[in-house]
Amino acid sequence: MIQRRVTAVGFFGTLVILSGILYLVGIEDLLRELSRADTGLVALVGAITVGWLVAWALGLRAVLAVLGVHLSVVRSFLVLNGAMFSNNVTPFGQAGGEPFAALLISKVAEMEYERGLAAIASVDAINFLPSVTLALVGAAYFATKITFSQRLRAATGLIVGLAVVVPLLTYLGWLNQDAIERRLESVLTPVIQRLTKVLSGVSPPDESNIKSRIEGFFVAIERIATDRRGMVFTLTAATLGWVFQMIALWVAFWAIGTPIPFSVMLFVVPMGALASITPLPGGAGGIETALVAILASLPSITVGLETALAAVVIFRGFVYWIPILIGGLVVSWVGVDAFGTFAN
Repeated sequence: MIQRRVTAVGFFGTLVILSGILYLVGIEDLLRELSRADTGLVALVGAITVGWLVAWALGLRAVLAVLGVHLSVVRSFLVLNGAMFSNNVTPFGQAGGEPFAALLISKVAEMEYERGLAAIASVDAINFLPSVTLALVGAAYFATKITFSQRLRAATGLIVGLAVVVPLLTYLGWLNQDAIERRLESVLTPVIQRLTKVLSGVSPPDESNIKSRIEGFFVAIERIATDRRGMVFTLTAATLGWVFQMIALWVAFWAIGTPIPFSVMLFVVPMGALASITPLPGGAGGIETALVAILASLPSITVGLETALAAVVIFRGFVYWIPILIGGLVVSWVGVDAFGTFAN
């Protein structure tokens, strides 16, 4: 019940933000831009979006293979979309949707819940890394071509900060793995036991069961992180997925008759994706706002707000809704009961 209320509030926030953008840009101007769109190129954006999902599905498949679970490409694709569905309808994106995505993976792949959680957490982390690198490449390129405004300098500073902080925190976490594991055990054990007590038909797990699950999670994470071949393949698939997203937005601008340099995508797409950390379902509303704001701020291109928003609507229409449509069917077919699974 609480989760539903939080999600409802998140979607309400999304509607408020999107309504604000439409009010600022003008719905008539937006519709005029969209009416000029080439339907063939719009369809191509959809096809490229599927290419992005296939690339990331291959990364998930590689991670699961490291854990001894072998899925076909089709099943991996369906599982990935199911995981992304949970992310897109849950506040805080991956952070909010991972527990349910892990349950989906554990059911389809017939593996323990904690290993499913380790798999999706690893995939999400690996998928994030290339975005920072590509954004830095884009920022470095633009630094040689244009003078950054204050807003763009702030955005670049954020990317540089992430490029330093994320690897540092990962390294420190790796060094202090045992301490983190013990801390999680002490924090999660009473929380899980209290929650399962109030759920009908679910027996509270004992401390040894919870400890074993947490240990299994860290063992799976270590196994994934130390498999060099699997890491290289997954990073390659993650990078390819980001490139597909960039191509999709680039083609969206072509579709409305306003082509812009592809180099712009290197900076814009990863920066927009950072807005997914907002307490909005899948970052919807926040990502669109960030993309339009950055596109309209770049002095190297001349696009109006209505043009930027039209291209973003086409791009996000596919990137956001394709995983929801496919993943929603997958989740409905599999079903979810996170606490019951963890307690068994």
